[in-house]
Amino acid sequence: MAAATEAGTDDPEPRRGFWSRDFGLFFTARAVAKLGDTMLPVALAAGLLLHGYGAGAVGLAMASSVACFASLVIFGGVVADRVSTRLLMIGADAVRLVTQTLAAVMFFTGHVVLWQLCVIGALNGAAAALFQPGVASTVPRLARDVQGANGAIRVAESVMSLAGPAAAGMLVAFVSPGGVFAAHAATYGLSALCLVLLRLPPAAPRTATGKGGAAFRRDLVEGWREFRSRTWLWGVIAIWGLFMLAVSGPAVPLVAADVVQEHGPRAYGLVNSALGAGTVVGGLLALRARPRRMLRAGAFAVLGFGLFPGTVGAGLGVPAMCAGAAVAGAGMSFWGVMWATSVQTQVRPEVLNRIHAYDVAGSLAMMPVGQALAGPAAGLLGTDVVLVSGGLLTLVVGALLLGVPAIRNLERAEDRPVAGSPVPAPGSSAATTPGRR
Repeated sequence: MAAATEAGTDDPEPRRGFWSRDFGLFFTARAVAKLGDTMLPVALAAGLLLHGYGAGAVGLAMASSVACFASLVIFGGVVADRVSTRLLMIGADAVRLVTQTLAAVMFFTGHVVLWQLCVIGALNGAAAALFQPGVASTVPRLARDVQGANGAIRVAESVMSLAGPAAAGMLVAFVSPGGVFAAHAATYGLSALCLVLLRLPPAAPRTATGKGGAAFRRDLVEGWREFRSRTWLWGVIAIWGLFMLAVSGPAVPLVAADVVQEHGPRAYGLVNSALGAGTVVGGLLALRARPRRMLRAGAFAVLGFGLFPGTVGAGLGVPAMCAGAAVAGAGMSFWGVMWATSVQTQVRPEVLNRIHAYDVAGSLAMMPVGQALAGPAAGLLGTDVVLVSGGLLTLVVGALLLGVPAIRNLERAEDRPVAGSPVPAPGSSAATTPGRR
């Protein structure tokens, strides 16, 4: 009975619990992987600079992974909807275990070649593109309370985001950059082990579309059709593109440069720590709050992000910047849980991986553009003007989210039972009706 319920059949009881042996394994896999991923930038920067490369080489090594991920994740969503997501994620972790072990060997032996690191980064990005879509469909298959599960994972990832850079710095100081890569490889090994031990309930049955390139293209087109048929879904992604382009993208490099120049690296560390602490608080809030209209509540939370660039651009003191960063982190973390839960509970299970892939690709698309335009915009208008404008534009983004009826009025899945039927379980086919689009 439990297995059938978690697989997505109708459940007359509210889905409120989320902790179980199998969810604990998935939770651990996500947490340790996040720890390793936040260690990597420190290892790359320290290792490449130590071997005579400049900042441009560090950026190129990092960009190789992001570019490959962004270009392949949509195709990864199609693959994830056609094969076992658990096996796909295990395979992706195994690939990254090997690649990061090779990188560790390169740094331990002193044979550090930039193009080889870029190839490793591209392979890691391709593996991540196969791994990430399956995350969306795994959570509702494991957890009775999808929102609670997303909140718990968000808290764990936030804690690991705080611990990762500090752990990487210690390893670089007392071992070498190769030690960080070895530790990173170990996190993928542990993640893969957790997924090997994981027992997933059966996935929702899916109509076979055949094999070969034509069937793959049909699946790709079907995913796009499902994506664009939901106004609340593509509406959020379109608005989020504006947010990444004009607010979040420029804020990341400009806040770093402004705070370091005006207050020193220690102050920037404090601001970053406050941002991370805020994401923990936002995740904890998302564990408790149960808004009926999740995206409406999340949109109000997004408004808090404006304090991150706004306090820095206004030239306020370090305590005020830390407070603004904490509020921003909490708001974005709360929004993240509301958004992830909405997608996972409103979309049919058989297309969820593809929808999530379009979501990830669309969310990332404008980030590098915003980062690239940050420097020219700051040179033309001034850093402070760009940052304050970003804070004000956050209000515009929030207003746009609240201004679209399909986004503002979307009700949580378990609050909208089909007439004459029991409450549909989140993630079930019954949880997505034409009225939800």
